[in-house]
Amino acid sequence: MNGTRLYHNPRCSKSRGALELLREHGIEPDIVAYLDTPPSPAELQALLDALKLPARALLRTGEDEYAALGLADETLPESALIEAMSTHPRLIERPIFVHGGRAVVGRPPERVLELLS
Repeated sequence: MNGTRLYHNPRCSKSRGALELLREHGIEPDIVAYLDTPPSPAELQALLDALKLPARALLRTGEDEYAALGLADETLPESALIEAMSTHPRLIERPIFVHGGRAVVGRPPERVLELLS
């Protein structure tokens, strides 16, 4: 997880806010339009490792897919949750900022600044 990238949804105000903050601080990240090019399960696992989060913590529970796929089932293994996020990228919390081998979910958007110091 090297490089500087932002997993971005331009329709999301939090994602737009995070990108604006980064640009105000002179950072122009590589933009990953994850809805158009979903991350692979391996890429998601690497993101989760950098975030130091379990897969369930990255799930957007309010999305229709969450209920339709039965993802509230606590017995589902990490691999099933990761596969669901890769197949249905709307389930991925956003934005995710990666910088210097670390990552953070930009909620609130100011959290992306934590990785700049």
